[in-house]
Amino acid sequence: ERALKDRPIPLEPGTMIGQSAPVERLKQQITRVAPLDTTVLIGGESGTGKELVAKAIHQQSPRKHREMISVNCAAIPESLIEAELFGHVKGAFTGATDHRAGLIESAHLSTLFLDEIGELPLEAQARLLRVLQEGEIRRVGSTERTHVDVRLIAATHRNLLDMVEKGQFREDLYYRLNVIQLNCPALRERGDDLLLLAEAFLAHSKAQMERPKLHFHAEAKAAIQAHPWPGNIRELQNAIERAVVLSDGPAITVDDLGLISRGTSRPSTPQFDGTPARVSAETNPSMSLEDYFQHFVLAHQDQMSETELAKRLGISRKSLWERRQRLGIPRRRDEPST
Repeated sequence: ERALKDRPIPLEPGTMIGQSAPVERLKQQITRVAPLDTTVLIGGESGTGKELVAKAIHQQSPRKHREMISVNCAAIPESLIEAELFGHVKGAFTGATDHRAGLIESAHLSTLFLDEIGELPLEAQARLLRVLQEGEIRRVGSTERTHVDVRLIAATHRNLLDMVEKGQFREDLYYRLNVIQLNCPALRERGDDLLLLAEAFLAHSKAQMERPKLHFHAEAKAAIQAHPWPGNIRELQNAIERAVVLSDGPAITVDDLGLISRGTSRPSTPQFDGTPARVSAETNPSMSLEDYFQHFVLAHQDQMSETELAKRLGISRKSLWERRQRLGIPRRRDEPST
């Protein structure tokens, strides 16, 4: 199953809401970059809307008539990522029962957006470098090379230069990706855009759930403006959707939003340091390991990559993916609107 983005932005593709100086500057940069075929690296905290920036670039480019292929590198198990990106031939590995084109090949004459590029294994990084240098791919298990014409846009919330110094990311690939760098501002840096976004998400959720009379209470607006939004736009969108579901209406209250104000402690969810920690039923004697796994993933997936989640749970990323499949836990919904 391919790690394509599973949640559309609740606005027209490429639409960016905001009038703050950082957003206006970003829009201008997108307008200048879009007509070129240059590789772009998008940085910014998790939840700031990096995929939307990629969509805006694609929609303003000569490639806009073809669908942009969007991939979350962190959502594909390491054992499958090369076959998913580059394709494979029949018999290349166990389960390869037919020839299959990869996602890069599917993006021929279009734009390929690789989210969480920092999660790409080193071997796959070497293959990707060849795509950028030579414009060709080789399917797993094949010696034949296929020419591809792909515009690459990559995104990360990590410091790739630090990863280069630690040997976790190829230096040559970093400089190939970082031809033009755009940065998505954090929500706390965007001033009055906060309420513009909140109203836009409210309008979308009201229409979806057929609750046209809902509106924000004045205290709810004040709470939205005061909240630090560590999860950025993704956190805001989720809070609004939750409020629309829970509100008795017609006014959405502070309680409906479920925000934790500054200076108050967070709910009693398990706390972890930087070391891997195996899940233990002793954390909550009444909670099974599977219940705990589901609780932890749902509570933290908006702030952590798949690799970080797996590390905190003390399991491999492949095991995390397999447990998600078995328990029916949806993958993280990435990059909402800015």
